[in-house]
Amino acid sequence: MSDREPVTLNHRASLAVAECIRDGDDLLRLRLAGDWLVGCIPRSHRRLLHDLAVKPPTRLILCAADVGRWDSGLITYVLKVRKVCEQQGVGFTTEGLAAGAQRLLRLADVAMEQHAAAGRVLRVPFLERLGGQALACWHHGVEMVGFLGEVSVAFVRLLSGRARCRSSDVLTVMLNCGARALPIVSLISVLVGLILAFVGAVQLSLFGAQIYVASLVGIAVVRVMGAVMAGIIMAGRTGAAFAAELGTMQVNEEIDALRTLGIDPIEFLVLPRVLGMVLMMPLLCLYADMMGILGGLLVGVFMLDLNVMEYLEMTKKAVKLSYFWIGLFHSAVFGVLVAFAGCLRGMQCGRSASAVGAAATSAVVTGIVSIIAATAVITVICNVLGI
Repeated sequence: MSDREPVTLNHRASLAVAECIRDGDDLLRLRLAGDWLVGCIPRSHRRLLHDLAVKPPTRLILCAADVGRWDSGLITYVLKVRKVCEQQGVGFTTEGLAAGAQRLLRLADVAMEQHAAAGRVLRVPFLERLGGQALACWHHGVEMVGFLGEVSVAFVRLLSGRARCRSSDVLTVMLNCGARALPIVSLISVLVGLILAFVGAVQLSLFGAQIYVASLVGIAVVRVMGAVMAGIIMAGRTGAAFAAELGTMQVNEEIDALRTLGIDPIEFLVLPRVLGMVLMMPLLCLYADMMGILGGLLVGVFMLDLNVMEYLEMTKKAVKLSYFWIGLFHSAVFGVLVAFAGCLRGMQCGRSASAVGAAATSAVVTGIVSIIAATAVITVICNVLGI
């Protein structure tokens, strides 16, 4: 039994032909011939849909051996026919389809699978998502430990004089982390001192003890706040810069080029940044301490009517030398954490512009969280030791 219905398409592809051939009740052949271009959907498509709905065969064979010129219009038509067959439960096969068309069909299948997978992600059970996040955290932790080990090995090689670390790079990093960071450190530290003095003055003035504002500001700034504010500033300023610089090198394949030349990027790129940050953070901390005390002095002199010498003498009595050492220790730890976070995220960066932005953002977040966590741990240890 045979039912032939050749159909000619519009003027854009006047030679395109689709012919339906039914062989019995179980087999339907769809023969394509001529030139198939974009926008050419044969009028026999409705007839095909009617045949599949009224009397669906077991199998439909698409014969495309006689197709001449073609473009994405052919692929679109084949996908539509295959979708109808899937809806009706009809088996679908192709014969004679060009190799290029076969590759485009496979690409279309991959794209549809990815789209379907993206939709299924939203319906993942809670426990599965929780397990995935736990595994991701574990892998990130392993990467961090491995990176820390590589940096430690590079530092040992530096001490033994075998590391490829240029002193000029260290000096450049120290300049960027030190002198060029003084304006923003000055502004933030003075404002923090002002805020602490304002908060203390509100309560202390109730008891006529405004002079103790000097003690409050001095102890808070020297012991913790100066180092914390300097660390947070450097995390947002320099840590993000480290991640962006190394991430851009990843995108431009400069780090791969260094490895090809036999140069360890940890020694050549990461180690100078870590050393420069660690060396400059204690100095920035001392500068931030002075600026914070200056901010409290402004409030005490101009709002609380305190004498300058009286304020300074009270600060000297309240602040112990051990507080300075605690603040300097805080700052050194923060320097390691900020440099480590920035370099780690930069080395983990992907190969796109968006990945560089994500690496910079992640470096800032990681650095600030590490600073807060380290502050809590050091404070608890100091309280336990009675320092």
